[in-house]
Amino acid sequence: MQIKDSVFVITGGGRGLGLAMASSLAKDGARLALIDLNQEALDQAAAQCQEAGGEARGYVCNITDEAAVEATFAQIKEDFGEIHGLVNNAGLMRDGMLIKVKNGELVGKMGLDQFQSVVNVNMTGTFLCGREAAAIMALQGKGGVIVNISSVSRAGNMGQTNYSATKAAVATMVTSWAGELARHKIRVGGIAPGVIATEMTAQMKPEAIDRMVSAVPLRRLGEVEEMAHTLKYIVENDFFTGRIVEMDGGLRI
Repeated sequence: MQIKDSVFVITGGGRGLGLAMASSLAKDGARLALIDLNQEALDQAAAQCQEAGGEARGYVCNITDEAAVEATFAQIKEDFGEIHGLVNNAGLMRDGMLIKVKNGELVGKMGLDQFQSVVNVNMTGTFLCGREAAAIMALQGKGGVIVNISSVSRAGNMGQTNYSATKAAVATMVTSWAGELARHKIRVGGIAPGVIATEMTAQMKPEAIDRMVSAVPLRRLGEVEEMAHTLKYIVENDFFTGRIVEMDGGLRI
């Protein structure tokens, strides 16, 4: 797919990885619909993308709300005329151990709300946005591309029962959707990043970062520009579908 003049919807596009990927596409002339929860962040993100060379608009939307997602995608279609790509990037982490036992006594459990909130954003939100984008693309009859952001943690990771489960689900959606949507010339791919240097990691303690880096064979964090480069590969390679690109520096969990 040609990036220039194509319309891409990016969830979680107001900051972090979402904004980095949006800015990269903007440099190649993409038209961008950014979805997030914070209007101020969206305004700043849209301005940054416009400065980079692309058209951009922000849309406040709770992606766990079916009616809100339907209305937002309908508005994007009205505003831009078409939708050619979707990046399901929005995600939530609420890490914790399944149970905590101390001195033979149960002192803590992962709460249902802690589990369900991550499921709602990472899994249900991805499903709703993917469904709405696919419907619009199919009716347009011009094909398209959907990219789900999974994680190296999809294989399972201590302290991440909720997050790992949802990122595994996001990865399986790639395979399921690729098979279903190929008849409409819609490709579906995924990226499974390891630890990427973002605003969140910049706030971590140096010793915590050192522990993470020591587990990566390349002995460094990934860069947001490298994530954006991987996204562009999937978008531009018209024979890529149904697969996950592991972008983790060789890390295996």
